Amino acid sequence: MSSTTTKTMVITGGNRGIGEDITRRFLDAGYKVVNISRQEPTFSHENMETFIADLADRDVTQEIANQIAENNEVTSFIHNAGVIRPDLLDDVKLEDLDYLTQLHIGSAITLSQSFLPAMRKNHFGRIVLISSRGVLGLVTRTNYAATKAGQIGLVRTWALELAKDGITVNAVAPGPIETDMFHELVPEDSEQKLKIADSVPVKRVGNAADIGRVVEFLCEPESSFITGQTWYVCGGASLGSLAL
Repeated sequence: MSSTTTKTMVITGGNRGIGEDITRRFLDAGYKVVNISRQEPTFSHENMETFIADLADRDVTQEIANQIAENNEVTSFIHNAGVIRPDLLDDVKLEDLDYLTQLHIGSAITLSQSFLPAMRKNHFGRIVLISSRGVLGLVTRTNYAATKAGQIGLVRTWALELAKDGITVNAVAPGPIETDMFHELVPEDSEQKLKIADSVPVKRVGNAADIGRVVEFLCEPESSFITGQTWYVCGGASLGSLAL
């Protein structure tokens, strides 16, 4: 990624885990990074700005989107923020579906709409939505899988609409990645983690850098011939079943 101080990347959930890795990569490359997250990052940088918000709040999301677009010409938008809220079908709550729909899909639409004018003006833009290998099916993921699958529909549609404007749109679908959110469901050094790793063809769980490298590549100016695609970064787990 070429170093420049004229490019601005907006990331959601850039305070930890996969988002933190992506944020640090773009900061190292000289980008200005605008992060939107529910908590403050544990790190700081002179070229990073953070908005504290829950993107499931439609009005707050629109307000922040307007503010960012007013003060920046956004060149890359990475929608990484996500929540799982697992339940077997018998216990699935529709209020959780409403929450995840706004978080994973609604906020992606609002933020992208706000950044499009600058991208179109510069005939350059990169949009990456962080989906999930779970869209292929995973026990307890009714709401999560449905809304993450919806992101793939957005990507394919937007890629067709925006290609003529020099804007590419892609999804990255991680498999099991060792982050704080992963450990909220799978304890570190547990038998469950070992079982998951053994079910992945490469025999390990992933790390945040495995995802960050792909996002970085997709946002390169030279990656202009890649759009509308879903990149499964999962150690081969998308090729068969995954044991959780």
